[in-house]
Amino acid sequence: MSERPALATSSFLGEAKPLVLARLFSAGLTMSIPLVLARVLSREDLGTYYQLFLLSTTLYYVLPLGVVQSLYFFLPRAREKRPYLGQTLIFMSGAGLVAAGLVVAGLGPVSGLFDNPALAEHRWTLAAYTAFLLGAFPLEVSLTSQGRMRQSALVYLVADVIRASAMVVPCLVGAGLHGMMLAVVGFAGLRWLVAWVVVPRGASGPLVSGRLWREQLVHALPFGAAMALAIPQQNAHLYAVAGVVSPALYAIYRVGCFQLPVVDLLYTPISEVLMVRLGELEKQRLLEEGVEAFREAAGKLAFVFLPFAAFLFAAAPEFILALFGDEAFLQAVPIFRVSVLGAVLAILPMDAVLRARGLTRAILVSYLLKAVVTVPLLWVGVRHFGMMGGVVAWAMAEMVGKGSLLVRVPGALSTPTRTLRMHEVIPWGALGKASLAAVVAAAVIFPLRAGTGTWSGLPAGFLWRALPLVVVGLLFSAGYVGVLYATGIRPLRVLASLRPRRAG
Repeated sequence: MSERPALATSSFLGEAKPLVLARLFSAGLTMSIPLVLARVLSREDLGTYYQLFLLSTTLYYVLPLGVVQSLYFFLPRAREKRPYLGQTLIFMSGAGLVAAGLVVAGLGPVSGLFDNPALAEHRWTLAAYTAFLLGAFPLEVSLTSQGRMRQSALVYLVADVIRASAMVVPCLVGAGLHGMMLAVVGFAGLRWLVAWVVVPRGASGPLVSGRLWREQLVHALPFGAAMALAIPQQNAHLYAVAGVVSPALYAIYRVGCFQLPVVDLLYTPISEVLMVRLGELEKQRLLEEGVEAFREAAGKLAFVFLPFAAFLFAAAPEFILALFGDEAFLQAVPIFRVSVLGAVLAILPMDAVLRARGLTRAILVSYLLKAVVTVPLLWVGVRHFGMMGGVVAWAMAEMVGKGSLLVRVPGALSTPTRTLRMHEVIPWGALGKASLAAVVAAAVIFPLRAGTGTWSGLPAGFLWRALPLVVVGLLFSAGYVGVLYATGIRPLRVLASLRPRRAG
C-alpha cells in the first residue's frame, strides 16, 4: 500500500518528461549566453548588459501579479477556457505597457544611480523588449495548464533557441550591445504575435468575462503579493552593488553570482513529487509516513547538492577561468564561494511540505521576513565591505528565510498521535555521510592547486583553460565516490533513485 504514492508520482513525472527535457535544454542555453558575452563584450558593456536585464527581469516577474500562474488553477477546471486565456493576454499586454512606461521614465534616474550613462542609450529598446516579453508571458503556461506538454516543450525549445541567437549572434558579428538590443526586441515582438495566435486558439467561450475575471484576480493576487516581496528581495543585492561600483566591476560581481541550473532542475521535480506523495498519504490516512517521505527527499538532495557546493567552493578559480576565460574574472572567486551556499540551503524541501499541508501563509511570512532583514544587512554590508558585503548580506537573508520555514516543518509533518521535534525530521545519516565525503574530496584540491602554481604557464585557448577544471573534477569525483563507498553508500543506487520510474 505504501508503494502507491511512488507509482502515482512516477507516472506524473513521466507525463511531464517532455517539458522537463525542454527546460533542461533551455537552462543550458541560458547558461551559455553570459559565457559567450563575457568573451566578446568589454567588461563595461557586459556590466551594462547585466544591469539592463536586471531591470527587465524584475518587472517581468513582479508585474504579472500572479494572473498568468492562476491559469494552472482555472484552466483544468473550466468548461469555457477562452475567457481565462483572453483576459490574461489582455492583462499581460497592459502590464507590458506599464513596464515600458516605467522603463522610459525610470531608466534615466537609474542610470544616474548606477553611475552608468550607457543605460539611458537603450531606453526605448529595453522598454519595447520588456513590453513584448510580458505580453507573451502566457504562451507556454497556457499550453502546460491544459495538459499540452509536448506543444509547450516545443515552444520552449524554439523560443529559447531564437532568444539565445538574438543575444549572441549580433555580438559575435561585431554589432555589440546595440545590435543585441535591437535583435531581442524583434524576438520579443514575434513572440507576442505568436502568443495572440496560439493561446486562444481552439478554446470556446467569449474572449472576456467580467465575472470570471474578478474570480481570477482574487485568486491571483495573494501569489502576486508574494512575488512582489520575493523578487525585489532576491535581487536587492544586485541593485545595491550596482549602485556603488562601476559597470566593469559589476560584471565581475555578476560572474561571482553565476549559478549553474543544477539546483533548480533537481529541486523542483523532487519537491513536486514530495507534494504529490504527501497529498496521497494524507488521502490514504497514512500521515505518519509523511516524515519518512520528507527525509527520503532531503537525503537524495543532500547526496547531490553537498558535493556540488563543495566542489564549486574548492574549484572556484578553475571553474571561473574555464567558463569566462579572462583572468580578470578571478576577482570574483570569493564572491562565488559565498554564492554556492544557495545549493546547501536547498537540501531541505521545506516549502514543498508547507504547500502540501496548506500552510502557504508561512511561506509568505518567510518572504516578508527576508525582505525586512535584507535592507539593514545590505546597508551595512555594501557600505562597509563593498561587493563581498552584498553577497554575504544575500546569504544571511536566505538563511533567515530558510530558518523561518524550517521551524514550521516538524509541526506540518506531525500527526494527531505523534508530535515531531526538529531532530526527528532531518536525515542526519545522509547529511553526515554526504558532508564527510564532500569535505574530504574538496580538501584534496587545495594542496593540488598549491603544488601546480595555480596552473600557471598553460597555453591560451578554451581547451587549455578547461583542462585544470577537468583534472580537479575527476580528482574530486574519485574522492567523493571513494568515501561514500567506505561509509556503505552506493552512489549509482542514489543516482538511480533520482530518476522517475514508469507506473506499473
